[in-house]
Amino acid sequence: MRVENTRDHYGAVAMALHWIMAVLLVVLIAMGLYMVRLPDVGFDKLMINLIIYHNEIGMLVLLLMLLRWAWRFVNGLPSLVASLPDWQKLSARFVHLCFYGLMLALPMTGWLMSSAAGFPVPFLGIYLPDLVGYDDHLFHVLADVHKWLAYALIPLIAIHMGAALWHHFVERDATLKKMLPASGD
Repeated sequence: MRVENTRDHYGAVAMALHWIMAVLLVVLIAMGLYMVRLPDVGFDKLMINLIIYHNEIGMLVLLLMLLRWAWRFVNGLPSLVASLPDWQKLSARFVHLCFYGLMLALPMTGWLMSSAAGFPVPFLGIYLPDLVGYDDHLFHVLADVHKWLAYALIPLIAIHMGAALWHHFVERDATLKKMLPASGD
């Protein structure tokens, strides 16, 4: 399998980044949905551990998103399937831009939120610097923003997955196959 992208297929780096991030985003969403449903009982050990893991994974997604973005700019994208109507090409680009925006905004609002709450964000064994000082009001505002950005990510993932499966099983084109290891590799 080629490391770099070709005109017709994603390479190993792009595929690995895509699928690793897909799994991590689903894990983060599941953790977030679970955490917001836990009772607020103060300094609960489970909740604190979940927040720490959620923050670490979120920072990993931010790092991977930046790597993926850099890879995308130095290593061109495969062409979209030629038979796609223009509205689908535009929709695909729009959804991907939304993904990049949310994969940047969610970790950043989470980091800001933790900073405003006075909780340092751990990543790879170090604590990242606080981006803002302690501010309870700002924490609650950022918590709402973070929550609604996550809620926006959920249907976006569903649309992305649905479109990929539609193209694979109904249209029977190469859209999904471009992001899967080629047979014979």
